Amino acid sequence: MNRIFKTFIYAVLGLVMVSCMNDNETSTKTDRSVQYFPNMYRSAGYETYQEAEIFPGNVEAQKPVEGTISRGWMPYDYENNNEGYASAKANLNNPLPYTEANLAKGKELYDIYCAVCHGTSGNGKGILVKNEKILGVPSYDSREITQGSIYHVMYYGINTMGSYASQTSIEERWQIAHHVDALTRDLKGEEKREFVNGDDAGKAPVMEAPADETQQADSNDTDNNSTTTEGE
Repeated sequence: MNRIFKTFIYAVLGLVMVSCMNDNETSTKTDRSVQYFPNMYRSAGYETYQEAEIFPGNVEAQKPVEGTISRGWMPYDYENNNEGYASAKANLNNPLPYTEANLAKGKELYDIYCAVCHGTSGNGKGILVKNEKILGVPSYDSREITQGSIYHVMYYGINTMGSYASQTSIEERWQIAHHVDALTRDLKGEEKREFVNGDDAGKAPVMEAPADETQQADSNDTDNNSTTTEGE
């Protein structure tokens, strides 16, 4: 029994001595080639902004290759200016079918992101307006808007309204555009649109390229965009 106890003590002392050895990579006092769970304290991969000679500029964080885009992201070719707004208003069409599912999803997203200012009916009387936190939000029936202009304003924002491109996907913005269009028709007393057959709500929309520069909305619409808050 005494012999077993001594063996145990020697084993523990040996383990303590080995564990306390210098583990500095630059040290010449050890040639240990085995580490216990090295990934727990030394990353196997490169860290963001880590200095690494293998990368240009000796920095791990590199810009994307020129001409490439993120997977699942589609470029938006309408510029954030009056001309881009007018072109989107006149030529950009909603690629999502007008189905009950798309309209219902659009209402759900609208109530989350838009109703607080624009009101649940689109009359510009949201809770923030009623509490006078934000003023000058127009009713959707106070001017001519299209689903193209609705999408454009959600993408870039306008005046005091910020962009919602980071909070919503392409498909979600088009679903909101369907709902805003439906609200606008209700406010104007126009007939409701008929739903299309089938349910293609899950299809990813394809962005349309901008039309020829000669096909622009009239100058009055463009000028109004630069001085007033859009109805979307």
